[in-house]
Amino acid sequence: MESVVSKYLNSYKGKKVFVTGHTGFKGAWFITWLHQLGAIVKGYALPPENDNDLFNIISPNINFENTFGDIRSREKLATAIKDFQPDFIFHLAAQALVRRSYEIPAETFDVNVTGTANLLEAVNKLDKKCTVVIITTDKVYENKETGHYYTEDDVLGGYDPYSASKAATEIVVGSFRNSFFNAANYATHLKAIASARAGNVIGGGDWNKDRIVPDIVRSLKKHQPVPVRNPAAVRPWQHVLEPLSGYLLLGALLDEDAVKYSGAYNFGPVPDDHLEVKELVQTAINTWGSGDWIDKSDALQPHEATLLKLNIDKAKNILGWHPLLTNKEAIQWTFDWYKQDEKEYYNFTVAQIKNYQQK
Repeated sequence: MESVVSKYLNSYKGKKVFVTGHTGFKGAWFITWLHQLGAIVKGYALPPENDNDLFNIISPNINFENTFGDIRSREKLATAIKDFQPDFIFHLAAQALVRRSYEIPAETFDVNVTGTANLLEAVNKLDKKCTVVIITTDKVYENKETGHYYTEDDVLGGYDPYSASKAATEIVVGSFRNSFFNAANYATHLKAIASARAGNVIGGGDWNKDRIVPDIVRSLKKHQPVPVRNPAAVRPWQHVLEPLSGYLLLGALLDEDAVKYSGAYNFGPVPDDHLEVKELVQTAINTWGSGDWIDKSDALQPHEATLLKLNIDKAKNILGWHPLLTNKEAIQWTFDWYKQDEKEYYNFTVAQIKNYQQK
């Protein structure tokens, strides 16, 4: 990883990087890292939902241009991109919660599919070279829950509205790539497009509803048992810095060679490092030093996949990317963050980024 950082992450120093979804959990970590790399950052997203969201903690400490806006607002988004004239765009903005997608299915499709189309239409009108990485999810595949490790060539699909919307987003990306950003005509349009499909991401600063780590932290702080909906479910857990390092590496390589690196990439743990939810919870409790959990399985709850595994060979073989933290280390890093005094959250976030780069 050190050679990758020294060779490629320096590519962002002094470059204009437009980030959608920068007020979210992953987005806040991402703009913090970009700030450390010396990038000129502009964020476009809805305001953070909670007072204690990571964005509110880190934003006073970093230099970036901030625009609060909805990616469904086509003209506002296009104007923000045109005015900034970015060298790179990382599209993280999304309705990203499975259970919420059951409550607002049409809005989920609108945000994730139409919002992405709005962004790519704005890129098409941009009269300069621009490298674009669209962030989707590990849940874009037609998951038959057989233990198969999904590759980038597997069939797209989605049981729940969130998964289906992200699969549809990948189709939108493919359509724009073929129709407007075809590699055969790169010298004319100068637009490089790739998509990144990351596993289940954990890390400090996530306070979203219906996500396992915030549920664990809230329960442990109240000295209550952690409610676990799907204790036997298997997920490709990874610390937030793992996929972010993949996005940064992919963007830098894509900027160098749009033809070679265009396409979709999975980012997740190695094959023997997937954990059941109950294993993650128990490891978190052990790291915290106290606590217990309770099985809250409910046959009537909305469907969520019980088995999901990613094949990351393409990212390893083509990009040279590989995860640096085991699942147990990812959990340790995550709960070490939450154990800090709130006044140290920003400094500890930066320290973890620096420690990760040095691994």
